[in-house]
Order: sequence, then C-alpha cells, then structure tokens
Amino acid sequence: MSGPHIHTIHHRHFGWDNSLTPQRHVAPGDTLAFDIQDASGGQLTAHSTAADVATFDFSRTNPVNGPVYVDGAEPGDALVIEVLDFQESDWGWTGIIPGFGLLAQEFKDPWLHISRYDRAAVQFTPDITLPTRPFTGTIGVAPAEPGLHSVVPPRRVGGNLDIRDLTRGAKLYLPVEVPGALFSVGDTHVCQGDGEVCGTAVETAMTAQLRFSVQKGANFSGPRFEVPAAAMPAVDARGYYATTGHGPDLYAASQDAIRAMIDHLGREYRLDPQLAYALCSVAVDLKISEIVDAPNWLVSAYLPRGIFR
Repeated sequence: MSGPHIHTIHHRHFGWDNSLTPQRHVAPGDTLAFDIQDASGGQLTAHSTAADVATFDFSRTNPVNGPVYVDGAEPGDALVIEVLDFQESDWGWTGIIPGFGLLAQEFKDPWLHISRYDRAAVQFTPDITLPTRPFTGTIGVAPAEPGLHSVVPPRRVGGNLDIRDLTRGAKLYLPVEVPGALFSVGDTHVCQGDGEVCGTAVETAMTAQLRFSVQKGANFSGPRFEVPAAAMPAVDARGYYATTGHGPDLYAASQDAIRAMIDHLGREYRLDPQLAYALCSVAVDLKISEIVDAPNWLVSAYLPRGIFR
C-alpha cells in the first residue's frame, strides 16, 4: 500500500529575498519534499577535477529550493521544521576553494576529492570510512529587510547554518519575520565535522522530506533546535584523539587546533596536508573547551578513531 502523495519542490533560487513568489502554500502539519542540488549548483560531477574548482562560477553556488508560504506564520512566530527523511544519491565532493576556509592563507590551490557512499557509510578513502549522516546545510526563511541578501552567512532567520545535527529526527525553530515565513532549503551534506573547516563537507545532491508547523508568539532571538536521542553515531565507540589551540581569539585558536590535527594526521596516518585538511572538514569536531579563564580561551579538535580501518 502506498502512502499519501507528497509534493516535491524543484524550483531553486539564489540568496534571500522576501519579494520572491512562493512556489507552494502549505498548512501547518503538511509535509513537502525538496529536490536539492549539491552546493556547486551542478557544476561538479563525479568525474570533475581540481581544474573544475578553479573555474567555479560563484554566482551559481548554494542554490536553495523554495520559497514556501506556510499559512498562519506571522512575524514574531517560530516556524517549526521537522526533518523526516532523505533520499541520498551515491557520490559527493569535498573541495578546497582558493580564498575560502579556516586556513585559506595556507591552502591556496584548488583541490577536489570525490567520495562514494550509501545509506550507511561514506568511503572517504579505502582506509577511512565515515558514517552517513545527511543534513541540509542551508535552511531558512526570508528576512524582513527588503532586497537580495547573500546565502553565505548564517542569519537570525537561519540560512547557511551547517549544523550537522539537523539530521533525521531533528526539529528546527526559525524566527519568522515576514507573513508566511517564505521557507527555502538547500546545500545537502552527507557528513561533516563541526566547523566545516576547509569550507566544504561531503557535498551531495539528495531529496529531503520536511514537515512544517508554527509556534505562535515565540519571539526567539535566533534559530533553536532539538536533536534525536541517538545523535552520536556508533563510530564514537573507539574514542577520540584531540588537539588544542589557545589564545584571546577563538578564530585563531581554532586555526591552531586544526593545524595541530593536520600535523597529527600526517605523522600518524601519513595523510598529505590537503587530504588531512579535508578530513578535518568532514570528520573533526571543533569544540570550545573553555571561555572563562581570561585572557586565553581554549578550542579542542576531536578526531574519531573509529573512522580508520
């Protein structure tokens, strides 16, 4: 027996703009599917090389599907999005894009790595396997301020959040600033570390199923979210190796923690610096370990040992 038909949103746009025409009106409780392109907007294929990264057209990156008008959503409310499911493809890419990323001054050349995956695992290299944990990197609603706004930075109304825990079973709350909320989503990732340090995860196209509701009068200051009880994958069982960075600047401390992790990956696993940097982006979690002992704050970078064969 088949279930009820779920409408799929195929229309894509670039940036946030509250004057865009809604592609669909839905009522609270409705579910939609979104046919999402990878972050390159289809410019990269499973056969692409670093040369294709060098010729990237940034005006075509990070397309989002929508917008969707949610009946009853008004400024001051929160749009509630339940992440129900994903239909993954079978390959994804991780790239180093010149001028972009936590260590952009040290990794200046374009670089590209292709991974294959299924619903259970991502084969990053023959010796490195990551758990498949899909989520939408960009998810948001239209801001009240008129005009076209870049899709790159995260905002009060969501956007390019890159929160890896927004996977199946998660629930996201977004402040509504315009009638109907005008929701859009894109930039699907099949796995990522907290920080996405090289600027890309394992980027991939897939279909996402989401359900909408409205929390009236929430007046949240920014996005909030809930994650499923089993948020951490089984790879945690073999523990972690962690490096640290410290200082009065969290950004600089994060850079130092990742530099130390790249050094560790070279010493212990003989990864070249570019592959190690990319692995940090898709598997290593940056955490603020301490932010009260002035003048120095401490950032840690956690590498799960369980990803190595």
